[in-house]
Amino acid sequence: MLTLAIAASLFLSTRAPARAGLPEPAALGRAQGETLFIRGERVYVRPDLVLEDAAVLVERGVITAVGKDLTPPEGAREIRGKVVCAGFIDPWAVFGLNEETATDERTSAASRSSDGLDTYLDPRFRRELLRAGVTALRVQGGTSSRSAGIGSLVRVHTGPGGDRGVLLDDCCVAFGIGLTRGGRGVDLFDRFSELDRVVGALGDGLAYLQDKIEYRHDLEEWEKTIAEKEGELEAGFKKAKKDREKEEAEAKEKGKEFKEKSYKEDKRPKPPKYDEDKEVLARVVNGELPLVVEAHRASELRGLLEGTAKFDRLRLIVAGGSEALAVASELAERRIPVIVWPAPLGAQRADELAESELGLAASLAEKGVSVILGSGGAWPPQSRDLPLLAQLAIGHGLDRQAALEALTVRPARALDVADRLGTLERGKEADLLVLDGEPLHSTTRVQYAISAGEAVITPENP
Repeated sequence: MLTLAIAASLFLSTRAPARAGLPEPAALGRAQGETLFIRGERVYVRPDLVLEDAAVLVERGVITAVGKDLTPPEGAREIRGKVVCAGFIDPWAVFGLNEETATDERTSAASRSSDGLDTYLDPRFRRELLRAGVTALRVQGGTSSRSAGIGSLVRVHTGPGGDRGVLLDDCCVAFGIGLTRGGRGVDLFDRFSELDRVVGALGDGLAYLQDKIEYRHDLEEWEKTIAEKEGELEAGFKKAKKDREKEEAEAKEKGKEFKEKSYKEDKRPKPPKYDEDKEVLARVVNGELPLVVEAHRASELRGLLEGTAKFDRLRLIVAGGSEALAVASELAERRIPVIVWPAPLGAQRADELAESELGLAASLAEKGVSVILGSGGAWPPQSRDLPLLAQLAIGHGLDRQAALEALTVRPARALDVADRLGTLERGKEADLLVLDGEPLHSTTRVQYAISAGEAVITPENP
C-alpha cells in the first residue's frame, strides 16, 4: 500500500493546470466570416490600458489586431464609436434556465447547469441583456440547493440553434451556506451543519483523489513487475524448455505423473469505486475547477476560511459575503475573490442579507480584496441590471476602473476564460461593445454589441 506521505507527494506532483484541455480560443466563433474594423475615440484594451483614436480588427470571430495605426483590410465592415471595450460578464446569474431548474433543491455536486439551458428562450430577453452590454454569464442552477452543482459560462447570443452558446461547460462548482430557501430561514445549528457538509465534501474529494493516485501508482508498479517477469521468461525460454523436457523424461522413467509448474501472477490492482460527485470534488480540491460558495454571515465566512485552509490547491470564490469585511484581511491574503451583489434590497430582505449594504464592494476593495460584481443569481433573472448595479457600487465609493475590471477581466480570470474573454487583445474572442460614452456612466448607451465576431446589436437593429 502507498503511504499517506507518498500519496500526498504524488498529489502535489500531479497537479493539473488550472484549466487543462480548454477549447482552442475562439473555436466557438470561427464560423463567423465577417471582417470587422472597429474604430473608437477611446479603446479600452484593458480597464487600466486605454488607447486614444485606435482600432480593433476582428477576423472570423477573433481579435487579430489592436492599435492606433491600423488600416482596414479590403472588404472589412467599418464601425465607429466613441468608446470600445470588452463585453460585460455576469458571474452570478440564472438567465437561460427555467425557474424549476434555477431553484431546484435536489442538485448535487455533479449536477450540470448546462443540462437545463433553454437555447430557444425568448430572443427579446437576450436582446435586453445585449443592449445592457452583458455578453456572457455564469449560469448556475440549483441556487436554492446546499450543493448547486456545476456552473456553466455561456454567451447571451447563442447563434443559430444555440450552437455557440456554451463557452465553458464546467466553469465552477457551487455550494450555499445558510441561505433562505423557499421562504424558510436556516437556524444556527443547520447553518453550521451546512458548513460542515461543504468542508466534509472537500475532504471526501481529496480522499477520492488520493485513492485514484494510489491506484495509478500501484497499477504502474504492477505493470512494471509483469513486464519484468515476461522479460525473464522470454530470456530463459530455451533453458526452461530443456529443463521441462528433462523433468518430463525423468518422471516418465520413474513412472510418475508429470506436473507442470504453475506461475502465480500478481493480482491486478482494483481502481476505487466510481463516484460521480466525488469525481467532481476531486477536480475542485486539485485546483482544476474553482469553488463558488455563497455565504453571508461573518461566522459562516470565518468557518469557511478555517475549514478550507488545509486544501492548498483549492481556488475559492465567495459569493455574496454581506459581512465579508470581518474577514477581509484573510480574503486579501489568500487572494479569494468576492462576487458582490450591490442591489438595494429594502427592509423585507432575507435574514442572511440583513447586513448587506451598497458600499460593500468599495469597502472590500479598500482592504485589498478582489471584487467582482454580479446580479445575485436570484429568480427572476436580473442580469440586464448589471451595469446599473455597477453604477450603484460606484456611487457608493467603488473606483470606476475597479468596477469595469469587476465586470470584465476579473470574472474572466476567476472563471478560467481569461485567455478568451475580458480584454481586447490579439487572439481573444471578439465579444465587445461600442458605446456612445464612457463605460458605466448613467447616460452611456450601447451602440453595437459584438458577440463572437457578429454584430448582434446595431443602431439599425437595436
